[in-house]
Amino acid sequence: MTNPLLQDWDTPFQIAPFDKISDDDFAPALDEALQTHRMEIDAIADCEYDPTFSNTIEALEEAGSQLDRVLGVFFTVAGADSNPTREDLQRKFSPLLSAHFSDISSNKALFARVASVWENRDSFDLTPEQARVLMLTHRGFVRAGAALEGADDARMKEIKNRLAVLGTQFTQNLLADERSWFMPLEESDLEGLPDFVIDAARAAGEEKEAGGPVITLSRSLITPFLQFSPRRDLREKAFLAWQSRGANGGDTDNRAIAAEILALREERAKLLGYDNFAAYKLETEMAKTPKAVRQLLMDVWTPAKRQAQADAEVLTRMMHDDGVNADLAPWDWRYYAQKRRVAEHDLDEAALKPYFQLDRMIDAAFDCATRLFALEFKPLDVPLYHPDCRAWEVTRNGEHVAVFIGDYFARGSKRSGAWCSAMRSQAKFPDVQSPIVINVCNFAKAAPALLSYDDARTLFHEFGHALHQMLSDVTYESVSGTSVARDFVELPSQLFEHWLEVPDVLSQFATHAKTGDPMPPEMLEKVLGAANFDMGFATVEYVASALVDLEFHDGAAPADPMEKQAQVLADLGMPPAITMRHATPQFAHVFSGDGYSSGYYSYMWSEVMDADAFAAFEEAGSAFDPDRAAALEQHILSTGGSQDAAELYKAFRGRLPGVEALLKGRGLTAG
Repeated sequence: MTNPLLQDWDTPFQIAPFDKISDDDFAPALDEALQTHRMEIDAIADCEYDPTFSNTIEALEEAGSQLDRVLGVFFTVAGADSNPTREDLQRKFSPLLSAHFSDISSNKALFARVASVWENRDSFDLTPEQARVLMLTHRGFVRAGAALEGADDARMKEIKNRLAVLGTQFTQNLLADERSWFMPLEESDLEGLPDFVIDAARAAGEEKEAGGPVITLSRSLITPFLQFSPRRDLREKAFLAWQSRGANGGDTDNRAIAAEILALREERAKLLGYDNFAAYKLETEMAKTPKAVRQLLMDVWTPAKRQAQADAEVLTRMMHDDGVNADLAPWDWRYYAQKRRVAEHDLDEAALKPYFQLDRMIDAAFDCATRLFALEFKPLDVPLYHPDCRAWEVTRNGEHVAVFIGDYFARGSKRSGAWCSAMRSQAKFPDVQSPIVINVCNFAKAAPALLSYDDARTLFHEFGHALHQMLSDVTYESVSGTSVARDFVELPSQLFEHWLEVPDVLSQFATHAKTGDPMPPEMLEKVLGAANFDMGFATVEYVASALVDLEFHDGAAPADPMEKQAQVLADLGMPPAITMRHATPQFAHVFSGDGYSSGYYSYMWSEVMDADAFAAFEEAGSAFDPDRAAALEQHILSTGGSQDAAELYKAFRGRLPGVEALLKGRGLTAG
């Protein structure tokens, strides 16, 4: 019991003692936690008493707490601060965990008890939340294959095991490609780049020990380089490297892995009696069917493509005026779009960026949470897993609510993207526990740390997820926080982005890094006026990715996913100067696990709701209307998955929304 992962944590708010945990602790801790969980499961399955909600469903809720704690720490560091040892452990843990949970879902005695409680549910005096937890538990067992017998049961275990291995391999291959590539820049290559890009490139060069500035495949560095570099040859080189992640041949190539994952998903769905994986996956989401998803995406695709094609004509003329007699290419779009933004909106990213300091944007997000939900944030001085991390205690009316951890800077040990996770979720059973929530981003590290407007939106987005976790107020952890339908989970995050656009938020927190002066009113007006600039491009690259994801899973699995991707894009008439936001070999949302598989559309589904939900505040006359804020917390942020998502939204808004608010919010029209 000297392993710190298995000891009681005598730390503030029982935060993991990262300063005492070593990589050598993870494997023995996992072995011990798995054995403990097996014993807990066996005790439930072999219980001598008739099945009840308490001795079966609540017992399952209580089981596995030690395992959750070990995995919460491990996956936090494996995703945000990886190293060869942790990557090796991930490869070893994936099949172990898959087999462990497959054994649970295929435990016939255990499933018989769950099924008995479900069949006799009317005889138990269940609260609405208990009834929901029972339904979700029973449904989860059935969808995991608990009712399968014989060869089908054995094959399902094999499929789950293989998928776990492949998902880990896909993620690690992508990280390896991102980590290994960088483009050194000579001093002459820096001409035309604003100071914030140069500073970020020099900082990246220091991290890579390259002896000078470099461009890496971190989105927060490569995107502004593509926006500002007048060197078309360097833009092309950087873009092609970005686009080819996971498709460079050799040991890190993800194309064959994607094909195998798709084939295994189809087989898994058919074992459970579904026509295809999309039908299986969408059954439990708000959308319900592939047809509903396709309808939404095409309703948005048509006006977005029309706008993007019109924009492409303008950018092509600008490029030709520069003396470049070629077709507009993907590595040209952002450069000429930025020039157009300056010309049409008199809004220069280089002049704008000093007003978006990371620390001030964190303060802005906190302040909005204070004004909306009376939350307060106090810095915590505790050991964390990386020196870049920061922690705050979150309180309300003097009472502890949560711990919030922010890990904001890009580094080679961190996978790309941005995410929110909970090392511990809120619950009241079997004991009251407060959440420990982490936001992880990949902003370019410089002094001072400056964000693009899109970066600031990302910060607000992930903090919206954090609020969903922090304000959760349910009894059972399985329905806590973001444990909701996939196409509902993005509602709180995308909704919170709207507060970045509130004029008095920007006027207070968008202050210049050098002078401290607030953003001038005329610049603020331009920022808000240009909020929908280049929205055709942004919508097309996203919707194309979502449609490819859907077509991968709605039907027979393609033998060659790259060929299928090309076919889908050709059928859509994809504008040639725009690429998918996530091409197949780097589409971690879809292939690193099942989370967003056949579900990348969910950002758009949630946006339909978030546009309509923020309109409720506008109709009330204030973005900080206390009644609307209270209703948002009561019906959405505090309830987790304890009620049906559609019913929760209707309780907040009185109805379900249509696509009109989304199109209006993006500056697109359906006609």
